[in-house]
Amino acid sequence: MTAANIITIVRILLTPVFMVAALSGFPYGKTLALAIFIVASITDGIDGYIARRYNQITTLGKFLDPLADKLLVTAAILVFVQKGLMSCVSAMIIITREFVVTSLRIVAMGEGVVVSARLSGKIKTVVQIISITLLLTPLGGYSLFGTRYTVGNAAVLIMVIVTVISGIEYFRGLGRLLGLRQK
Repeated sequence: MTAANIITIVRILLTPVFMVAALSGFPYGKTLALAIFIVASITDGIDGYIARRYNQITTLGKFLDPLADKLLVTAAILVFVQKGLMSCVSAMIIITREFVVTSLRIVAMGEGVVVSARLSGKIKTVVQIISITLLLTPLGGYSLFGTRYTVGNAAVLIMVIVTVISGIEYFRGLGRLLGLRQK
């Protein structure tokens, strides 16, 4: 087992701990959830760096790393839906994109084609991390320009828009590749 894969597995194991902390009524539960989310998000970059730097790229890592990312983001989204900070529609849009893109990438791998992360996917990940972090802080509830809309509402809207744009880009590229669209 490589160091990069161990870090990824730790990120997967942090996901349920994050959910428990975020949904608990414990004092400082929200603060703990925020800290866990930030640590887990940072480990995403660390495991990738280690894998590339020390030639630890493995098939298991190629599978586990995106899985860990999706589990953490989905866990946060479910927490926000439960707490009324995100609508089910927004959550479903984000989760659907993750399932569709991941499924298309798996089909492409079955055809012997490795689909690297696109810039829009990396931007989407950064936007999701920033948006989720904002929603986990008191900043998420602050009003924007004296209206009923909050920083959290804006973060969710931006996250949904970037997620949809990224999903369309992946679908267009992979759709052509897999014969779902004509060239």
